[in-house]
Amino acid sequence: MTDAARYARQIVMPAIGEAGQRLIGDSRVVIIGLGGLGNPAATYLAGAGVGTLELVDHDAVALSNLHRQFLFRDTDLGRPKAEVATERLTDYNPDIDVRAHVTRLDESVFDALLPGAAAVLDCTDNFPTRFAINAACARHRVPLILGAAIGVQGQLGIFRHDLPSAGCYRCLFDETGEAAEACEDAGVLGPVVGMIGAWQAFETLRLLIEDGEAGSRWLHFAPETRTIRAHEIPPDPACPIHA
Repeated sequence: MTDAARYARQIVMPAIGEAGQRLIGDSRVVIIGLGGLGNPAATYLAGAGVGTLELVDHDAVALSNLHRQFLFRDTDLGRPKAEVATERLTDYNPDIDVRAHVTRLDESVFDALLPGAAAVLDCTDNFPTRFAINAACARHRVPLILGAAIGVQGQLGIFRHDLPSAGCYRCLFDETGEAAEACEDAGVLGPVVGMIGAWQAFETLRLLIEDGEAGSRWLHFAPETRTIRAHEIPPDPACPIHA
């Protein structure tokens, strides 16, 4: 099967075409977190033909993951998520380069992976990690697509760190605020993380074909009421990231 045949259903779209497909194929994207958000996000980006996917996760597959993390099987229990996801995505699309990084985040990881990346997807599930990823993306001027989900609520953040006049995650949330509920306590419905992860992939592809948001935005999705609330995120003069 040729590249044109594999990607024919998106190449035929006027917004993408052959030029857009080349942009996608020439891009390198970093995905941090291979859980409920990272599974669909990575799968759709692999299917779209993103040239290089860097998958970062220090965690191992657990039984409680399987109801929403469809890249994993019972036979994968105890194995590193990044390694299993790399194997599955390489089988899914052997045209692309998928790289596993089984490691905890620190400055050396950011400094190794972020320079030259077209986008970073934050698919993690805690505030301290999100603040660290946001600061690293700001330092390296890399757009950040952040997803979050708890219960039946989902959020999506598009932070254009590559633009000088766009706000960031730290402009929106204070690091001294209360910790958010964890999935272990509040639970999460599988389709909700699936929708948010797919949305992250969609916004990433928009960036890659140079049709992304012209600024930073925060969106809240409530499937039960079928509502989406969105607002722009301007830079906060008091934000230390923009100091």
